[in-house]
Amino acid sequence: MIPELRRAYNQAFSPEKYDLYKRRLEERAGGEIPFRLAESPVFLPPELRDAMVAASLEIFEQLTTSAALWRSESAVPMEFNVPGSDELPTFAVTDFAVTRGSDGTLVPKLIELQAFPTLYAFQVAQNEELARICPDGGDGLEWYLSGLDTASYKRIVGEAILCGLPPENVVLLDLDPPQQKTAVDFAFTRQFWDVRAVDPGEIEKRGRELWYRPEGKPVRIYRIYNRLIFDELAAKGTKLPFDLTSRIDVSWAGHPNWYFRWSKHCLPQLKHPAVPEAHLLSDLPSVPKDLENWVLKPLFSFAGAGVKVDVTAADIDAVSPEHRAQTLLMRKVEYAPVIETADGESSKAEIRIMFVWREEKPFPVTTLARLSQGKMMGVAFNKDRTWVGSSGCLWPKS
Repeated sequence: MIPELRRAYNQAFSPEKYDLYKRRLEERAGGEIPFRLAESPVFLPPELRDAMVAASLEIFEQLTTSAALWRSESAVPMEFNVPGSDELPTFAVTDFAVTRGSDGTLVPKLIELQAFPTLYAFQVAQNEELARICPDGGDGLEWYLSGLDTASYKRIVGEAILCGLPPENVVLLDLDPPQQKTAVDFAFTRQFWDVRAVDPGEIEKRGRELWYRPEGKPVRIYRIYNRLIFDELAAKGTKLPFDLTSRIDVSWAGHPNWYFRWSKHCLPQLKHPAVPEAHLLSDLPSVPKDLENWVLKPLFSFAGAGVKVDVTAADIDAVSPEHRAQTLLMRKVEYAPVIETADGESSKAEIRIMFVWREEKPFPVTTLARLSQGKMMGVAFNKDRTWVGSSGCLWPKS
């Protein structure tokens, strides 16, 4: 999207460079990366980057009114309602499609937002290695927001995760961490902040206290860096050894309730040029006649599961009455094929702007990207293509 950088990168690209990039990243992670890495970074124009950050901040301003915060509480299912929710999230991200306006300019359109931490560690290493395979080793390029560098980024994200506690008293919580696709992020989290990934089955509850045994030594848990997704628990029928909805004496780096509170659930209430029209099926007065221009999404699906991009009236009729309040009909966004590739095909891009809450305000820290050549974005789709998958954003140093 920055033509001179794109041309230089594509001319210098080779499969050997891509293999070296992938190998370096896996060596740093200490294991195989189970999702596809795209062959290229996104060279993100600063004006488009700034438009995405500005839109995110304006959207967050709408979501932090008293009325909006109160309304968001209704998104939390009773069976997953964890006590002690913070007044504001610790982490939040916004996902934007790169589209073209009627005048041909690049325009961001919001696809989703989440108050949930994703890949805050992996993205550091990925962007560093993407820069290394750029011409001149990435000299003159950067990838942090708000004037941060690697040291200050790690300090700010580390403060959000640890909140001043010793790392051994903080755990990253997820189901069977080594088997998660995001295990690579857990590995870098351990490298950067010395926080271990722990399965709930490794935790012992003593009254209202939680304990675990790193290296066989009992250690109390005072804070949880939450990566546990409750609908994954429900889908797998997993029973935790302790009830997260009971009162326990821990603080949260990302309270579980925020996964529900800021999600697709809040999209129908947002009024912003970057936000497509959206309706909960339970609130839809009538089915649109132009269903080819809409997408059907479960509210709390993860990684694109259950999304229908070619919607029919039968798809809407098939949603049971009890699930209509948990299903979103959203106007379709036309991704622009903006990434010219060395293979001759063009890829589409979705950009994630990543925030940490500091002093009760959202603070942008970095970005990530997903490239696609199919109807669906995300690393789980169009695996038979090249120049698709996980990537990062680079731009000229200011």
